[in-house]
Amino acid sequence: MDPPLRNPQSVRRNIKFAAGCGKNATIQMTSERRICAVGHGGPFSMQRVLSTHLFLNQRLHPGLLELAARSGAQAVEIFAARQHFDYTSREHVTELGNWFAANSLGAFSMHAPLYPDREMGRAGAPAVNVLHPEKSRRIDAMDEIKRALESAERIPFKNLVVHLGEKEDGWSQRTVEYAHTALEHLGAFAHPLGVRLLVENLLSEPTTPTHLLLILELNHLTNVGVCLDLGHAHMTVGVSEAIATLGAHIGSVHAHDNHGLKDEHLWPGSGTIDWAAAATALRGLPETPAMVLEIGNNLGDPPAALPGKIQQSFELVGLNAATASPAQPEEPALPAGAGRAVGPAPSPAL
Repeated sequence: MDPPLRNPQSVRRNIKFAAGCGKNATIQMTSERRICAVGHGGPFSMQRVLSTHLFLNQRLHPGLLELAARSGAQAVEIFAARQHFDYTSREHVTELGNWFAANSLGAFSMHAPLYPDREMGRAGAPAVNVLHPEKSRRIDAMDEIKRALESAERIPFKNLVVHLGEKEDGWSQRTVEYAHTALEHLGAFAHPLGVRLLVENLLSEPTTPTHLLLILELNHLTNVGVCLDLGHAHMTVGVSEAIATLGAHIGSVHAHDNHGLKDEHLWPGSGTIDWAAAATALRGLPETPAMVLEIGNNLGDPPAALPGKIQQSFELVGLNAATASPAQPEEPALPAGAGRAVGPAPSPAL
């Protein structure tokens, strides 16, 4: 068993933690909560963002981006899965980069790849796991994420959502060390591209809100924020507790619903999340995060129904025209140089 983590004196928190206590680890926080560099150019507006995970079984093309714009989205989060967005293809990256340069829809973020292939691991490809016990696997995972990050040279996204490990990964001092190494390395690669990292709470021990906070604070990762997944929080510690724990670290929110037992990625209102309470808690944050609608691609909705369902979902979570701030202008992008179905893809643990 790894030795217990020790709290550096520079971290102004009283932390009762041991690597072996897992879910019983607790944090008692002082009234002072501060974070540096949460966002580029000031506080977030409450942007309406649509994740392209909704179209995961299709090649991402301008027609889908136009659908997002017609549906009330101000920006998109591009899901980096090669069968959907091939970030290794110069032609595909250039096609999307040119479209964003000519249109008002923003590229708020990219979701880092979960697998390095086009089959989401069904053909045996290993998952992208920066916490894997084998060093070679951790290096391969960081290299794959950097391949996706390179597309920021043409597509002007400013945030990268990163998973720390897989569902089965445990919590130990080595976990914290591996997370620190990965986030520091990826952050150094992302910074010159104008991209910051957002780590996501998952359904694993290393990514509970409490443990994410420990990883960021103990390692002084002040330039890394959090993507708070409300569906995952609902299945674990609860939405209110997750918001209270992560507070000003939250840079974006993944919005989708479930019934508390399975990561269903339903439309908001189709599960048991209290959306009114969630919206109230989020508006109380010192910097209002972007709301990213991340819906499953396997719900069977007819294409004609999607614009209406997207608009209704934004309204349900409190992002109608009256409450959402207009999209902030993007920083200048670097110069930029009908979809076909590629077969159904299973929904990964997002």
